[in-house]
Order: sequence, then C-alpha cells, then structure tokens
Amino acid sequence: MLYVAIGVAAAIAGALLARLLTQAPVPLAGGTWLPESRALAAFQLNDTTGASFDNRSLKGEPHLLFFGFTYCPDVCPTTLATLAEVHADKALAGLKVLFVTVDPERDSAANLRQYLNAFSHDFIGLRGTANELAPLLRSLGAIAVRQELPDGNYTMDHTAAIYLLDRDGRYAAAFTPPFTPARLKADLGRIAAAGRL
Repeated sequence: MLYVAIGVAAAIAGALLARLLTQAPVPLAGGTWLPESRALAAFQLNDTTGASFDNRSLKGEPHLLFFGFTYCPDVCPTTLATLAEVHADKALAGLKVLFVTVDPERDSAANLRQYLNAFSHDFIGLRGTANELAPLLRSLGAIAVRQELPDGNYTMDHTAAIYLLDRDGRYAAAFTPPFTPARLKADLGRIAAAGRL
C-alpha cells in the first residue's frame, strides 16, 4: 500500500513538474512571452481566395500574425520584408505568416494577394468587415483606427506588433518594433528550442 501511495505521489509530482517546465517563460530579446497562452475569441474572416478562415484554421501549425493595410507607407512593407526573410529560414519551417488587413474598404482580395506576392507567395492574406475583425483585434489587444486626412483621403492607425499563435491557435507571444530579421529569428529559435513552436 505504501508503494502505491509513493508511486501515485511521484506521478503527480512528475506531472506538475512537466507542466511547470512547459509553462516556463521563454526569454525574448524583442518581445514578450505570455505567462499562459490565451484562447482567441471566435472569429471568421476570408482569405484571398474567398475561403473562410477561423479559429479552426489555426490548428496544427504555429502562425505569425500582423495587422496592416496595403496603402501603409512604411511600417507594413518593412515588417513584411522582415517576415519574408524569417519565413525563408529553413530552421523555422512550418511557421505560417498571416497578414490581416485593417482596411477592407480599399484592400480587395485581389489587391491583397498582389501586394503579399511581392513579399512571399506563401503569406496568407485575410480580410473581413470591421465587425468581423473586432473579436481578433480584442483578443490580441490590438487597435485599428481610421484617421481622416486633410486632402479627403484617410489612413489607418494600427498596432504594429507581430503576434505568435501556437499550434493550438492560442496567443503565445508578441514581438514589438523595431524588428530585425536576425533578432526575430533568434527569438523564434529560442521558442523552438524550448519546444514551444
């Protein structure tokens, strides 16, 4: 009886230790590892082929997600160029890149696809109405606000972070600018080495 109790206690202790190790934070040079990954609110957008993309679409592979728009003058193209270099790294194979437009009024599916192809044909472009986008923005603590310009045009102010979604489609980490391919690859390498990618 004593051996059974010791065996049960050892199994429980082992399970608790394993859980603590898998939840230990990964030190990042250019971002923040969440103490515990967070589920995303239910959302449904469309990719550039018109196919539905929702929470289930995130399962099975890690994703880097970035909000932006094709009329963005500087932050979006430089971030996408960084993501293209990171995505090409064979050590990070299997990592998907999502670009979610915050300007669906101007970013048609065709425009979005053409824009992303300049960086990588593998990038997944997503779009939806402001109401469809809202749950995803809220889940990631991001903002997207239309700003009218004096000439009658407008621009979009938006959060410029890159979000890491794990294989379960949960929010695991956020990387903040300024971005460099070397620093982002190093951080993702640490996450992969910790078995969290």
